[in-house]
Amino acid sequence: MKLFIGKLPYDITESELTELFEQYGNVINTNLVTDHFTGRSKGFAFVEMSTRGEGHKAMENLNGMKYKYKSLICNEAKPVKKKKTRSW
Repeated sequence: MKLFIGKLPYDITESELTELFEQYGNVINTNLVTDHFTGRSKGFAFVEMSTRGEGHKAMENLNGMKYKYKSLICNEAKPVKKKKTRSW
């Protein structure tokens, strides 16, 4: 299950994010979105958990939780919509 995590502190690292979610199950992948030029976090990330049950457990426990100085948002990630291309 892929989760969207918002309102992350800008100084969070990918390893800290992984540790936070490993409390609720097996983390397959973490993707902390960073600024291309500065390398600093943009304040959101995607985390993939191995099962839906683990994902729901993480959502229930982390959504609205204070981490460092921010209240996290944790929801199920929505699928990426393909953009329509113009045909001339």
